[in-house]
Amino acid sequence: MKHLLNLLAAIALLVWGTHLVRTGILRVFGANLRYVLARSISNRFTAALSGVGVTALVQSSTATSLIVSSFVGQGLVALPLALAVMLGADIGTSLMAVVFSFDLSWLSPLCIFVGVVLFISRPETNAGRFGRTLIGLGLMLMALKLVSASTQVLTQAPAVKALLESLGSDLLLEITVGAFLSVVSYSSLAVVLLTATLVSTSVIPSDVALGLVLGANLGSGLLAVITTARSAIEVRQVPLGNLLFKALGIVVAAPFVSLWLRHVRPYLGEPATVVVMFHLTFNVLVGLVFIGWTQVIARWVEKLLPKPEKNNASGRQHHLDPSALATPSLAISCAAREALHQADVVETMLGGMLEVIRKDDLRLAESLCKMDDTVDELYSSIKYYLTKISRESLDEEESRRWTDIISFTINMEQIGDIIERVLIDIEDKKIKPGRHFSEAGMAEITELHERLRDNLRLGMSVFLNGNVRDAQKLLEEKARFRDLEHTYARTHLGRLSANTLQSQETSSLHIDLISELKRINSHICSIAYPILDSAGALAPNRLRSPALAEKT
Repeated sequence: MKHLLNLLAAIALLVWGTHLVRTGILRVFGANLRYVLARSISNRFTAALSGVGVTALVQSSTATSLIVSSFVGQGLVALPLALAVMLGADIGTSLMAVVFSFDLSWLSPLCIFVGVVLFISRPETNAGRFGRTLIGLGLMLMALKLVSASTQVLTQAPAVKALLESLGSDLLLEITVGAFLSVVSYSSLAVVLLTATLVSTSVIPSDVALGLVLGANLGSGLLAVITTARSAIEVRQVPLGNLLFKALGIVVAAPFVSLWLRHVRPYLGEPATVVVMFHLTFNVLVGLVFIGWTQVIARWVEKLLPKPEKNNASGRQHHLDPSALATPSLAISCAAREALHQADVVETMLGGMLEVIRKDDLRLAESLCKMDDTVDELYSSIKYYLTKISRESLDEEESRRWTDIISFTINMEQIGDIIERVLIDIEDKKIKPGRHFSEAGMAEITELHERLRDNLRLGMSVFLNGNVRDAQKLLEEKARFRDLEHTYARTHLGRLSANTLQSQETSSLHIDLISELKRINSHICSIAYPILDSAGALAPNRLRSPALAEKT
């Protein structure tokens, strides 16, 4: 029993080490990996090569699948090219299995020691995150050694020997077991390495091991499909296409397992080498055969998972991809895009508000008020999505961006509430009583509204690009808008003193309206503060002089 527990613990350590390496690499190089993939996907062959390189570094074809799927979901990459990346990703995983099949246990203490020193001394930096990766690598190498030692002891037990002798080869069962283990362990690489270790210690025969390897490949495809099950259709298409590649490859390769054992095994020597080279050969041949089929498989996938019609807002593309949460830098980008959509809805509300004032359109007013519910829902979903991103995994720039997005969405939500309140006031104080603004008053409101829309667009640009000069310009608009609000309030009072009937009837609404427009502008200009603060361009005290501060 003790030896069995040792084996299970060693397997768990192998899976955990693989997880540490994958997450560590993504946290250190996540943004750069996305950049490399985005820049290198120009044709099927360069896409496949980029998939090989990225996956060899990340050690997880599933992680690469999630990154590429998000590109497809954002419309940055065509589906056939994304499928080509995944063919290369599977080859990259196979190459890492070959590397780890060598006896590298002597590296384990060094990796763990250096990794722990880096992680403890500088936990919030990239050096600390790289240390976490080294710890994972050291644990993987140690686990492989422990698995080998534990299985050698277990195979000496009479009961285990009798059980192994009674085992027969059932390829379908082996594929099923291999797929199940890959899904449960979240790593086909760990399953292949475990299989190679078990066959090298004679725990399982070679024919069973090759069936498990085929199953591990199928399991990695299933895992990506399961992980993206709640994502947008465009995101789910890439894992499904990759699963079709793997399934077709297994159907073709399964009849040739016995031929591989009969004709190739004698030239490879060690049983572990036979397993990892079969894994590599399988994925290389699948890549070479199906690289010309990416267009065909893409059409099949689009028939199986057709894109929904987007004739209304409910059919729009949502950017909060749950699968991107594994890569915090990618998740931050998804949240920023959704925040921009929230701002688009607010801009539509703002533009419609003037139409309601001009045309007394109650139906439009009701429609715009309902849009505030959409703004609130977007704010809640973005906030909840951001809270699921681990702040510890973000570097300083990403953490600042996280805060900027929260601040931006709060401001947009507040603007939506103000617009809804203004629309209700217009309905109660203008439309229902049948009142109208004076010509001069309407001109003032129109002027403020046009300036407000321009500032909102500038604010969206500042949020998207983080340009300091635009942020300074936006902050300058706050002072100009305040001056205009004071000027128009005085001119309105002048019209009241001249006994202008329309101004008297709408006086309360007019003053409240220009005050609310000023409040909206303040929320828009708040977008500039984080940008200027991070650039060191924001004065610590907004008072003009110390003398003024003393007087107050």
